[in-house]
Amino acid sequence: NGGLLRKGLLFRITLLMSGGASILYIRWRIMGTGPPAFTEVDNPASFADSLFVRAINYNYYYSLNAWLLLCPWWLCFDWSMGCIPLIKSVSDWRIIALAALWFCLIGLICQALCSEDSHKRRILTLGLGFLIIPFLPASNLFFRVGFVIAERVIYLPSIGYCILFTYGFSLLSKQAKKKKILAVAVLGILLINVMRCALRSSQWRSEEQLFRSALSVCPLNAKVHYNVGKNLADKGNQSAAIKYYREAVRLNPKYVHAMNNLGNILKERNELQEAEELLSLAVRIQPDFAAAWMNLGIVQNSLRRFEEAEQSYWTAIKHRKKYPDCYYNLGRLYADLNRHIDALNAWRNATVLKPEHSLAWNNMIILLDNTGNLAQAEAVGREALELIPNDHSLMFSLANVLGKSQKYKESEALFLKAIKANPNAASYHGNLAVLYHRWGNLDLAKKHYEVSLKLDPMAPGTKENYNLLRRKLEQLQKKGG
Repeated sequence: NGGLLRKGLLFRITLLMSGGASILYIRWRIMGTGPPAFTEVDNPASFADSLFVRAINYNYYYSLNAWLLLCPWWLCFDWSMGCIPLIKSVSDWRIIALAALWFCLIGLICQALCSEDSHKRRILTLGLGFLIIPFLPASNLFFRVGFVIAERVIYLPSIGYCILFTYGFSLLSKQAKKKKILAVAVLGILLINVMRCALRSSQWRSEEQLFRSALSVCPLNAKVHYNVGKNLADKGNQSAAIKYYREAVRLNPKYVHAMNNLGNILKERNELQEAEELLSLAVRIQPDFAAAWMNLGIVQNSLRRFEEAEQSYWTAIKHRKKYPDCYYNLGRLYADLNRHIDALNAWRNATVLKPEHSLAWNNMIILLDNTGNLAQAEAVGREALELIPNDHSLMFSLANVLGKSQKYKESEALFLKAIKANPNAASYHGNLAVLYHRWGNLDLAKKHYEVSLKLDPMAPGTKENYNLLRRKLEQLQKKGG
């Protein structure tokens, strides 16, 4: 039996060591031998010049972690970007928290080392070991970490806290005269923490609840306002999103991602001047920010400053080699300048990098169609549909090309398939009506003209074509009569 136990223990140790070595190897392969690169907003205390400021703030962070174990009420998904202002002098009242933490810790350590009761020493040593040792990698003592507070790092230390709490309760229960009051107090603490756990779990069920819950905890955290704004923007509430993005930029004037997203919304609202200012500032702060360069190019294109826009697009591509959306926007710029070959090349690059880039495929088909290259447009359309077979906009564009090439049957099939996928597109019905009109199927043409006009009474050209058809039908009726 002893031999089997030793073999089992050896197997488990070997398994743990192999697993640990594998994780370390994977980490080395992904990140190399150096530490991750963190910025000042991630952990401002670690970038402070003064050793005193660093030490005092690290200790303040420890006290906050200890408080979250005792009273997990102020919980936040992110504690960076000014959430906890630095302590810069001993006159700051928050120094009291440091004193309280070390008073308690030193008292417990003295009891663990010097108590005459061996059982007490073992329990306290075990509790303090679980409390302190798992927290050391997050303490900034051995290397800089990428956060101020991260609630996840106190999961393991909470084991030590539970051991100490239970032992403290057992000591109190032996000495207390009114044990029922003590029991009720402990049950009350447990109930409150269970309720808090349930509330926090519900906040994690959706991004909106999670981000909004952080506003009351860390109102100075620019990232919290940024995430609330982004969530609102994703839901289409741009006006509310602008307010939060502006607050994020106010709190952190170098927050380039907030500037980029705010500039994007302002661009869509045609507030181009402010959008350009924000995006220009973003790329000055972070010159390799490819997305901001692309968005700046879109704004400059809208302002008809084409040379600057082209330069911005190429700068974005220089910083992000595989950037299909930027090639797509570059193609649009070249199309506006009637540089058709350049536009086609840019869109082709977009589809090579992202074969499902529907807009790039569509623009290629439409440009080739408009310039009379019907055979090439048809080839591109068929290639696109092989890659994205259920895209109704591609079906529509290719159907138009086939109709012009007098491949009426194939064109009709694609139009009908596109209409089945998107039945409320007035242009789909209108262009199918034109096909039937050319083909001589006048009744079907009349039906689809009427559907198109019902969906969009102001559709350009549809009403004129419909009136032409009605006159033709009236003439045919007169001849027949």
